[in-house]
Amino acid sequence: MGRYRMEGYRHNTPPGAPLNVALLGSTGTIGRLALGIANRFPNKIRIVALSAGSNAELLAQQADAFGPATVSLATSAAAEAFTDAVSGDWRGKILAGSDAAEEIAALPGVDVVINGIVGAAGLGPSLAALRSDRRLALANKESLVMAGSLIRRILKDHPSSQIFPVDSEHSAIAQCLLDRDPAEIKRIILTASGGPFREFDTARLEAVTPAEALDHPTWQMGPRITIDSATLFNKGMELIEAHWLFNIPMDQISVLVHPQSLVHGLIETVEGSLIAQISTPDMGLPIQLSLSYPEHWGPAVSSCNLASLGRLDFAEADEERFPALTIARQAGQIGGVAPAVLNGADEVLVSAFLAGKISFTAIAEGLAAALDQHHDLSDPTLEDILASDAWAREAASEFVSLHGMG
Repeated sequence: MGRYRMEGYRHNTPPGAPLNVALLGSTGTIGRLALGIANRFPNKIRIVALSAGSNAELLAQQADAFGPATVSLATSAAAEAFTDAVSGDWRGKILAGSDAAEEIAALPGVDVVINGIVGAAGLGPSLAALRSDRRLALANKESLVMAGSLIRRILKDHPSSQIFPVDSEHSAIAQCLLDRDPAEIKRIILTASGGPFREFDTARLEAVTPAEALDHPTWQMGPRITIDSATLFNKGMELIEAHWLFNIPMDQISVLVHPQSLVHGLIETVEGSLIAQISTPDMGLPIQLSLSYPEHWGPAVSSCNLASLGRLDFAEADEERFPALTIARQAGQIGGVAPAVLNGADEVLVSAFLAGKISFTAIAEGLAAALDQHHDLSDPTLEDILASDAWAREAASEFVSLHGMG
């Protein structure tokens, strides 16, 4: 299999030339952070395209600031609102519609596509970027969760394409694995903060409110990923993502709860050594690395003062109180369309919880029901994956109707 070379990461631009970057999900958390990095390194990053969902006003501000040649929005109405909001100095092209982000991802002349879209909507743009032979800086974990086997096939057919994880845990593992022979690795360990409810008993978990679940102790994230972090389903998705990113069996990937969120990932060698990546919890580091590597552009986060840390705590995840982690691991072991089924169901269940329709603990119950009912299908096509996603959403909606509150 050769050494882990992070998919042979390299830049195809001439020495000294800026990277042409297309940013998907530019108005979200990852997108705003990425633009902050572009501001810090104007000689290294050229924003050539921006894509957003419906936040036309913020996209207009970003277009005025960075001057991309192309922007896209999810609907014609949002595109019209963007036209009204952007200054008269901007003269770029506007794309609109459900496939507009995929068009952005495949634009000629782009070196790096940052996919910060949340949810299954990010899958199509990821596939478009990889089929266009470029680096994909991937923050959309659903792409690998839903279609890991398909993405692996595309990477084989497009050897010029690369994936660099924009995720604190997977970026950490990638740094630890760099240039190592797979035969050296016994397992990889992903860390989890444990979320805001790691000390709650089952009765207290049942009564958790959306406002409490959205108050993450460490990270500032979008609503879905924040809820998924609270149920630990997000960590289960990361297990599946790591399996496909690093081509390592599911049973060689484990999770430790680490409340301080300073150790983002570890690898254990066959000799018994543990090698860890430690840094201040800030998504600026994985985003900057996804753009710069194999170059190093300088500080991305403030340095960790080990003397002032005091202590670092680790514990096994309590999968009895947080069964969503177990359910996600089971889906990863089943493979096929099972992970896509869970992802589709989770999007519906989390939305229902945030709307006050189901309890916090019902999210995991609904995930288990979807996994139990799904029809297994190995080596799925894109059509199979999308059909399973649609089925899961209907199944989850039915679960909400049957088990909802009030």
